[in-house]
Amino acid sequence: MAIVLDKSRPICPQIEEYLCTKIANGEYKSGDKLISVRELAAMAVVNPNTVQKAYEGLEAKGLLRSVRGSGWFIGESSDKAKEIVNGIIEKETACYKRKMEELGLNTEEIINLIRSGDNE
Repeated sequence: MAIVLDKSRPICPQIEEYLCTKIANGEYKSGDKLISVRELAAMAVVNPNTVQKAYEGLEAKGLLRSVRGSGWFIGESSDKAKEIVNGIIEKETACYKRKMEELGLNTEEIINLIRSGDNE
């Protein structure tokens, strides 16, 4: 399985978002062991140092914990991951809405456009 990353954005935050989403959605549960830094780097086709930095960033946020000699594990609470993912959703939604307004759509037209996409 490969991880698809947007090369126009910084890679480290994208890896953090990827893992946050998996934690928030319950795919990774408290105490689960993550794949190694090298394995994830190979999946994402990035430098292992980038993955290490992402793991450390998530550790600083309380989402992961490192056990010396054993690897990386999911932390105790998924609430922080859900909070982070909700922030991403809000940011992306605002960005989409702003772009659609720049194209001349009003809020009602944007909502209708989204609803019509659900029917496909």
